[in-house]
Amino acid sequence: MKRLLLSSAALLILPFAALANCPAISVADMGGVAPGAFPEQYDLAEFQAAANCTMELSENPSMADFNSKIRNNPALPAVADRLPSEPLVVVPYASTGKYGGTLDALSNATEAGTSDFMSIRHVNLVRYSDDLETIVPNVAKSWAWNDDFTQLTFTLRKGHKWSDGQPFTSADVKFWYDNLALDPNINEKPKDYVTVGGERMTVETPDDVTVVFKLPAPKPGLLAHFATHFAQAFQPKHFLGQFHPAINPDADKLAQSLGFENGYAVIRAYYGNSDWMDTATPMLNSPDLVAKMPGDAAPTLESHIVVKETTEGRHFVANPYFFMVDTTGQQLPYINEMDELFANDQEVRLLKLVNGEVDYKSQSLQLSDAPLLLENQEKGGYTIQLKPKIAMQTISFNVTHPDEAKRAVFGDVKFRIAMSEAINRDNLNSTAYFGQGQLQQYTGFSPLPEYIDPKWKTFGMEYNPDAAKAVLDELGLKDVDGDGFRELPDGSPLVINMQFATQGIAGQVVELISQDWANVGIKSAVKEVTPDEYRSAQSSNQLDVGLWEKGQPLGIILGNNELWVPPFENYFAHRTGMLWAEWVDSKGASGVEPPEYVKTLMADISTLQSTPSGTDEFKAIANRMVAAMVENMLFIGTALTPDPIYVNNKVKNFPEFKTASYEYYRTYPYRGPQWYLEQ
Repeated sequence: MKRLLLSSAALLILPFAALANCPAISVADMGGVAPGAFPEQYDLAEFQAAANCTMELSENPSMADFNSKIRNNPALPAVADRLPSEPLVVVPYASTGKYGGTLDALSNATEAGTSDFMSIRHVNLVRYSDDLETIVPNVAKSWAWNDDFTQLTFTLRKGHKWSDGQPFTSADVKFWYDNLALDPNINEKPKDYVTVGGERMTVETPDDVTVVFKLPAPKPGLLAHFATHFAQAFQPKHFLGQFHPAINPDADKLAQSLGFENGYAVIRAYYGNSDWMDTATPMLNSPDLVAKMPGDAAPTLESHIVVKETTEGRHFVANPYFFMVDTTGQQLPYINEMDELFANDQEVRLLKLVNGEVDYKSQSLQLSDAPLLLENQEKGGYTIQLKPKIAMQTISFNVTHPDEAKRAVFGDVKFRIAMSEAINRDNLNSTAYFGQGQLQQYTGFSPLPEYIDPKWKTFGMEYNPDAAKAVLDELGLKDVDGDGFRELPDGSPLVINMQFATQGIAGQVVELISQDWANVGIKSAVKEVTPDEYRSAQSSNQLDVGLWEKGQPLGIILGNNELWVPPFENYFAHRTGMLWAEWVDSKGASGVEPPEYVKTLMADISTLQSTPSGTDEFKAIANRMVAAMVENMLFIGTALTPDPIYVNNKVKNFPEFKTASYEYYRTYPYRGPQWYLEQ
């Protein structure tokens, strides 16, 4: 059975005799994380055997106070009765921590949170270890694949409980899959990761701790999805199920007694209508009704639960039933509470960071912010890590633009290649990226596997404004009125509106690209908007160009096809071809039919996900996909760059990150529940 199997050798380097109580040890005590060894977490029996000890469980002395802030939670039983029989034993990075304090976070989306803050408390069935290569247990105690990757079995932890004290069982996984992920009243269409080549899986629950995913075809990347994605593979059936008509025949009647139209409306108030796990709670979306509802927020398995929410921010307290402990038996998390402030203005966010008013931040920080942040480190009492990214800042033209004249131009690959060659990336690198970028075309895979032809990294990347001008002339984009800017072939004005949000791309990068395009006669108008405004325009097909980060590693792509199927990513990311996506979703009934190469990409990603990795067939499919993506220039690449990671010096057990990466879910590999605050 695949699971985290740690050799006791990592522990035996310490001079343990037979111990009654388990020792306060850290990864640092073990000499760090050696190659091939990950001494960072154990199951209880495994740890006690390796350390020759008997663990005594203890709790945060303020836990009863936190519990009192969770409306309708019952009085707490003893800590031993709140934890699973096999809690996850977490070895802290530097030292066992101290209880206390409030972590101050800064978000930039009023009703959707921010991924860096959410990832501190996030849990899923499994996670990636610090090396970002090894999948290890998390909520699930262990897992096992069958030989052909068509059956994935998870074993849960006996006695695991939700934050309201109710049992967490395999039924909660099946409820998530059958009644939320596949219900069109919740998700308009199933996400790719809950299907295999468009076909649904089945979830069987032979007992309370066993979950069996049965797949219609091989999909080994499903496990990596559970290790990296924000969408949790479980939801509280006992809580949300009472409002679902398939679970409770009186769901609508119950919902109407609370003031809602039907049961689905209550589920939406708690769960949202997507798989994003940080949507507004009833405290914000139903403030007039929340007092009569069974809770202010749905129960969680995460380290903290929200107890207050307004348009200005949110407040969280430690989950009294959280399933992790440190090596001495102290229940995690160490940090008592979390405050999240909503601030859409980038200048306001930077000022608060420079003043040391924030404890951790990574999302929305761009390389262009690094000089200011680095200059003020000592004064502000914080540290900046500059770490490489997986994704790069990219540009896409709206190939299904509602304006037919613009659609005809943007849909011509010659135009898109010309606009790529009009960008002076050397200047972009030296000016906006401080010479730290690796110039590269967008290829679909990041990093590019070694078996992919490297020529695609530089396709259409050469700065050649004269060639770009010639192509634009050829396409009939000429300066008719003599103002120095080109008109559309029909003589009407051509102005490219470049709306951007600093969460997805730096303003300086957009300004430089705008100037490069002006140098070949293409007029543009640059405007900064909020992330919510940007996403709304993107979803309604109103953007001229997409401006956002993009890129995923192969391991994630094997579990999720979104980069290769219109609109080529999810609501929160970089999309284009919205009317192609409508055609795909409606099976041709509406929208715009995509070109053949797009249909081939859709077929190829399904085949790739079910083909044994590393085989000649697998490599051939991957090469074909990259060639189609790059030659058609749906997304124009810039450079792979590092980004800043900000941490206040009072945050302890905070390690060196390997990457400033949303793709591995931000802080999730770095075990936020074992961070603590030095007061």
